[in-house]
Amino acid sequence: MSSDADTAAATITVYSDYVCPFCYLGRESLRRYQETRDEPLEIDWRPFDLRSQKRTSDGSIDHSVDDGKDDDYFEQAKENVRRLQEQYDVEMTLELATDIDSLPAQTVSYYLKEQYPYETWLDFDVAVFEALWTEGRDIGDTEVLVELAEEVGVDGEEVRSALSDEQLDAAVREQFTDAQQRGVTGVPTFAYDGYAARGAVPPEHLERLVDGV
Repeated sequence: MSSDADTAAATITVYSDYVCPFCYLGRESLRRYQETRDEPLEIDWRPFDLRSQKRTSDGSIDHSVDDGKDDDYFEQAKENVRRLQEQYDVEMTLELATDIDSLPAQTVSYYLKEQYPYETWLDFDVAVFEALWTEGRDIGDTEVLVELAEEVGVDGEEVRSALSDEQLDAAVREQFTDAQQRGVTGVPTFAYDGYAARGAVPPEHLERLVDGV
């Protein structure tokens, strides 16, 4: 991150997956909380793989694998999404994104987080969420990611190179494993100073987590 030590912003760790609608809604809650603060609160984003049970060794998704999520589960998830949409006054084109693989988006996002200033990564991160949930675009598509990256000032060929980098792919998967080892079982998970909150919790809940009030 680019802040000097004497002016460093506080940081909240956020575990999330772009294909999780509650992560999108949770980020709206976080944005509202951030706006109430006198001091900035930056995001230390950590990728999480909701498709881990279905992901094969080559990175693809085997949709035939039973992950225990049936029609009733998805209908309840949709109801919860609609409730939070109304609560946070958020427009969404999709309620769920079960057929979209977020691994390419997470790979590019992780690369930008490691190689670019915080603001560049954040602009891309927001753009990915909006592309999927408000525009219904396939964030697993290379050309979509190239376009989104170019809009925040990153060369498209750099994005293509990142997506074909086996070492980067391995690093992202290590992040998935690290999240699980830290006890993260679902997203979004917000972590601060040894405490955590899971789900698209309201801004006042995040305020209690960070400020203790």
